[in-house]
This record gives sequence, C-alpha cells and structure tokens, in this order.
Amino acid sequence: MILPIYAYGQPVLKKVAEDITPDYPELQALIENMWETMHHADGVGLAAPQVGHGIRLFVIDTHPKEDEEKEKKEPQEPPIKKVFINARKIEEDGAAWSFEEGCLSIPDIRGDVERPGNIRLRYLDENFRECEEVFTGLNARVAQHEYDHIDGVLFTERLKPIKKQLIRRKLEKIRRGEIKTDYKMRFVKR
Repeated sequence: MILPIYAYGQPVLKKVAEDITPDYPELQALIENMWETMHHADGVGLAAPQVGHGIRLFVIDTHPKEDEEKEKKEPQEPPIKKVFINARKIEEDGAAWSFEEGCLSIPDIRGDVERPGNIRLRYLDENFRECEEVFTGLNARVAQHEYDHIDGVLFTERLKPIKKQLIRRKLEKIRRGEIKTDYKMRFVKR
C-alpha cells in the first residue's frame, strides 16, 4: 500500500525517533509499504518518520541510481537494498564530498550537502539480526541522509546559509501544501 509522505513542517520529521522491538505492531507490513511508497515516488531511501512513524527504521535501495553512476565512468560500490532498524552511527570518516541532495518530504528543492565519504552503522535487519557495516560513496550518502531523518534532521539544515535564505519561501509553500507532486503527501493541518 502506498502511504502518504509527510511534508516539511510535520512535527514527526523534527523528532528523534524511538527504538523498536520485534513485536512492533504490523512491522513487516510497514516495511513493505515503505518499499512500495519509496519506489512509487522514485526515491532511493525512505525513513519511517517520513510516513508518520516516529521510529528508528529506514529503507534504502540505491539500484535506481546505478545507471546514473555508471554513466560517470567512475568505479562505484555495488548498489544496496536494505532495511535498517534501530541504526546507530559508529563513525563517519573519509574525505568530505559535496553532492546535490533532495528529499521526498521536501519536493522540488535540491542542494549541495557536504558529508564524509564513509559511514559505519550498527543496525538490525528486517529479521532483527544484528549487523555492522561500512558504507561508502553513494550508499554512504543515502545512509547518512536517512539516518539524519531518524535523528530529526533534514538535509536543508545542512545547506550553506545563502542557499537556506534562497529556499525559505519554497519551504513555506511546502509547509502550507501549496505544491503539486506525483505522489501522495500529508501536510500540516491549518
């Protein structure tokens, strides 16, 4: 089932998400719905707060970007498709690099965000098996972006001050629901 994506301004997007246990109600259905919602909206990652759940859960599928990356003719890490539950950042390192990011909760706004090249995460998979893994390149970028969501941080907060000024009005239009998207969204009630 395709879920509505919560738009910029929704309080759940700014809260630090809570850990969950295997008995979280209808968890497997939520994960399947998140996959369907993300793919329908042409995203590469989706965090539970973006669909109204204040829990430490996100999904990533970097396969849609694979062809784009191949066009750059640079060696890339293999794409991933993973579920992350109760993720914890162990470390970030590597040379910082800037990349244009966007977000399904903040449509039609993109901006360059500088992030370290690698991230090590400890997390549980969809079967609640403990994993610890280092992600690099695009996979690290997407993991860092989604991890920010479960910590209540939006990519727009990581933009340079001048860019923040330039997008202020657009953000306010999103908050008020004065935008059109190809996917369902839930806006702040007025």
